[in-house]
Amino acid sequence: MLPYDAIAVAEQVRELDAWRAVLDHRGPIRRTWAGRLRRDLEAEAVAASTSMEGVPVTVEQVHQILVGDRPAETREEDAALVRGYRDAMSFVLRRADDAAFRWDRELLIGLHDRILAGNWAAGAGRLRAGPAHLVDARASQAVFEPPPADDVPGLVDRACAVVETGLEHPAVAAAWIHLAIAAIHPFSDGNGRSARVMASLAMYRGGFKLPEFTSLEEWWGRHLPEYYAAFRCLGTRFDRQADVTAFVGAHVEAQLHQVRALDLRERVQQRVWTAIEEAVTGASLDVRLANAVWDAFFGRGVTPRYYRPLADVSIATATKDLAAAVAAGFLRPVGRARSRIYHAGADLYARLGATLGVTVADPGDAARATIIGELTKRVAAEKSGRP
Repeated sequence: MLPYDAIAVAEQVRELDAWRAVLDHRGPIRRTWAGRLRRDLEAEAVAASTSMEGVPVTVEQVHQILVGDRPAETREEDAALVRGYRDAMSFVLRRADDAAFRWDRELLIGLHDRILAGNWAAGAGRLRAGPAHLVDARASQAVFEPPPADDVPGLVDRACAVVETGLEHPAVAAAWIHLAIAAIHPFSDGNGRSARVMASLAMYRGGFKLPEFTSLEEWWGRHLPEYYAAFRCLGTRFDRQADVTAFVGAHVEAQLHQVRALDLRERVQQRVWTAIEEAVTGASLDVRLANAVWDAFFGRGVTPRYYRPLADVSIATATKDLAAAVAAGFLRPVGRARSRIYHAGADLYARLGATLGVTVADPGDAARATIIGELTKRVAAEKSGRP
């Protein structure tokens, strides 16, 4: 079913293996930074995948939702879908090393139930009972016809059996199961999200567990034309004999682009995180405040409710911490009482720029862009043993 030419992606697969060897042996990462990186990538992946399916949320809103601080402008049903996708991602990570793990229909149904946050009306955890048509909203015309509902259970079983038997490489398995689930379109809603979570699971199962290898949603979210174009190999109607080499190739190539980009970004941002921690402790503040200053540095507003779970403190301590950061010049408050939001202080970027050896002339977003841009050039020029 859905054949492809594995030789066509052999070179990319070898490069992915080389990246895995480098990243798996790069040495220990500071726990505080690893946790911060994981949270940021998780929020970006969730925002990208849910937004692709029409859920109107931004990365900043997802950050807030995932720590229990839902923005007033975000509907609860949308927040539930954000939490559901995060729960599905957490579930596959927990299941990846299970000795009794099997690729089967119930696995997919369980993931789908989480992705739709158990919403019975939306068909959570139930295969579709009727026809499906994929429509290009811009042109108001059908672009793909999935198989009839009666064929769905057997096709899902067959797709799971193919991956259970084993494919040439985890990245190939991730690409293939992603395409297979999207093409079969087994549910009334949430098919794209289910397909992308299954792809991440295939990478986890194959030992590619670092976020650099399992955050492809964020890449696709920034390259939607390429994402949708990759599906054209399916034609306009489901055909189990359709050659899907083009999609497998595009998916593996996207994995490579993402790991290169995230590796560079991680090395750049780790320097920023270290500078923030040093600045915070140098001002005789608790190092946990680095979380609030980090978000402010990247232009995100911080509230006590948002900061509290990040720092693992009470709401009273969170409020006190943020007030101390204001007194030290790291943050500035906007609004009053419960509506107060903390943003980057007037001299935050200049102080961090000085610590990092970057001259900052402009305020705000321009200053951040200058710091990140200069650090990126420096890190990219380093001899690092990367592929």
